[in-house]
Amino acid sequence: MFLHTLKNSNSRFYAAPSLQCLVRNFSLWSMKKDPDLESTLSRNRRWIVNNQIKNIILRYPNQEIPVKVLQKKFKNLDLQGKALNWIKKYPCCFELHLHGDEYHCRLTKRMMHLVEEEESVKDVQEPVLVRRLGKLLMMSVNKRLSVVKINELKRNFGFPDDYLIRIIPKNPDMFRIVNYSGRRNAMEIELVSWNPDLAISIVEASAQKQGTHPSFTCSLPSTWVKSWERFNEFNSSPYISPYMDPKGLVEGSKEMEKRTVALLHELLSLTLWKKASIVKLSHFRREFVLPDKLNILLLKHPGIFYVSNKYQIYTVLLREGYNGSELIYKDPLVVVKDRFGELMQEGLHEYNQRRRLVNLEKRRRDGLPLAKVDKRKDRRAGISDSEDQGDKLGGLLDSEERKRFYKVLFDDDAS
Repeated sequence: MFLHTLKNSNSRFYAAPSLQCLVRNFSLWSMKKDPDLESTLSRNRRWIVNNQIKNIILRYPNQEIPVKVLQKKFKNLDLQGKALNWIKKYPCCFELHLHGDEYHCRLTKRMMHLVEEEESVKDVQEPVLVRRLGKLLMMSVNKRLSVVKINELKRNFGFPDDYLIRIIPKNPDMFRIVNYSGRRNAMEIELVSWNPDLAISIVEASAQKQGTHPSFTCSLPSTWVKSWERFNEFNSSPYISPYMDPKGLVEGSKEMEKRTVALLHELLSLTLWKKASIVKLSHFRREFVLPDKLNILLLKHPGIFYVSNKYQIYTVLLREGYNGSELIYKDPLVVVKDRFGELMQEGLHEYNQRRRLVNLEKRRRDGLPLAKVDKRKDRRAGISDSEDQGDKLGGLLDSEERKRFYKVLFDDDAS
């Protein structure tokens, strides 16, 4: 059984009718937890913030920013405390120097090397990005997608910020920018010509290699008997390509469901991390003919999709994209981003070690007993959200803090 309700095992649950209704609604989103897949959703907020700081510095003249200017931007990053203290924690990423009597910040040589490597990867990956965008347009019912909506998921698909000028003008035989309504923010990317080589889903490509009929794979434990039965029954009907025109399919029919599952499978396969926000996918309901209750459809197919509400953000992952908690295939862009995280952790570890030695020396001078070093705390330092009182990040239990955190997480340079 893949749905479960919220329980309190120690006492009876008393709640007002409205709260009970809320609990029932949340239970509709619940899926049996997979510890490995849940761990893949544990976002390191420090990585996200430092990625934003990196982009702020790169956009600033001479790629160098006064710390006092960065301090003003800290509010948008939802950070408290001094920007100078934060920057000092990541000596492998950020470099401080005095310009007159004022501190300025720039990226270290190692960090700039990663930036250059990322740009190089984007250049090499450009044909892949062209194919990816073409596939998205070919799956859409009108063969065009809103630029505003694409921007919501552009980092999921690995599209750079300048993809409109990097990709579209170079491929006039495939794409063009249109605005049929004439309204502001109504710009769309339209497919110019159909490419049959792109109209092959990953499921179909895999079947061709194996010489079998296209079908989905199930990634559930053998003990999930009923879920396996439902999966086998669903999988027994013919596969329907997501690139097929859905206009001839009846809404609510098994054929439409088959095509929708195939489309969602293909969309997630095209993302870098084989996952996406369910809310943002729902924004494409009209373009991809998705059901109104997309969450219900996803929960019906736990062997293919994994639904999580970690951080109270509803996310769907493609199960077959992971081996435990690790991506089976890492896009070259993901590899570069992982190296940034490693560099950040290296600098933070170096900072923590220096601070620990300073504290030990201070206790020696004061004649105080030396405190035992908590190695577990040191290992967790890289992902801690409140390393010290000088840079409080706020608690995720606070509703307003959560809203700001989620905005940083998904809406602004989060990938």
